[in-house]
Amino acid sequence: MSDAVPNYRPPDALTGTPGKVTLARGAALYRVHGSHRPAAGFNPRPSHCLYGGGRFDSTSCDRYGYLYAGLTPAAAVCETLLRSLPFDPAGGPRLLPRRAVEGRRLSTLRLASELSVLPLTSAQDLAAVHQDTWLVHTEAHEYPYTRDWAHWIRRHTETWAQGLLWASKREPADRTVVLFGDRSPAEALHVTEEDAVDFSTAEGREWLNAVLQPYYVQLAP
Repeated sequence: MSDAVPNYRPPDALTGTPGKVTLARGAALYRVHGSHRPAAGFNPRPSHCLYGGGRFDSTSCDRYGYLYAGLTPAAAVCETLLRSLPFDPAGGPRLLPRRAVEGRRLSTLRLASELSVLPLTSAQDLAAVHQDTWLVHTEAHEYPYTRDWAHWIRRHTETWAQGLLWASKREPADRTVVLFGDRSPAEALHVTEEDAVDFSTAEGREWLNAVLQPYYVQLAP
């Protein structure tokens, strides 16, 4: 497949057999979010079909609450804060603007029940839904197409897929997930308040800099 825009249009039928991964009850998910928003709250607002929005958001074509999280704190931080952050040509550390973390925190969520998600981590996983790494690697200007593919995958897995799982683009060694609110049980996520990290505090910024350091990133002065 070519990496050109668009990748291609979804076929009428799903002829592959998608994989299934079970996220165990009690498993931890990590989310970087605005402190004014509930840590376990699904975003109820559909994105525009063409402009803005995230990789697998709902739209007016398929409305559902959605929640993105990492399976590790590093995945959550990288996916949320390191998008399009360029390296310094002179070799210095990348500087993350302070405004990027204003009013934000990292929350730990525990699954109150098992959830079944569709994996998009291997070439076989992707081929089972007629796709390749374009679906999980492409940048934001192609998200209208990846959202359309997410809607197509949902239509063909409506009896069981409660979310999608893929390798983090910014930290490929880790996994990230989007959960679908219309398929997740009520109170599926429990917030572990004692593990929250508030980036507005000195302790929170110190924690964040420690996570960022291996990626050659630090908060700007």
